[in-house]
Amino acid sequence: MINKGAIVLGVLIGAGIGVLLAPEKGSVTREKLKKEGKDIKDQITQDFVEVKDDLSKAAISGKEKFKKEAKDLASKTSYKTEQAITFLEKQLAVLKEKNKTLQKTV
Repeated sequence: MINKGAIVLGVLIGAGIGVLLAPEKGSVTREKLKKEGKDIKDQITQDFVEVKDDLSKAAISGKEKFKKEAKDLASKTSYKTEQAITFLEKQLAVLKEKNKTLQKTV
């Protein structure tokens, strides 16, 4: 990907060299400089909008990825919690049986 800053810098250098080498009247040169300045401003504005859009897309993509990962983590956590509850229920059942045995012998 070409760096947009390098392109703008190249345009500025080219415009400067063109003005210095152009054998035209001052008013014509000023008009060209004015036009070049407007073109450069428009290009920078367009580049800024593109960068802003790219950043927005990246943020949205990152947000969606985070949501998905959080949902996956919640699902895995819920599954592990269910396993722990099942284990505890089995242990409780064993303890209840032992307790019944003790109650019968007394």
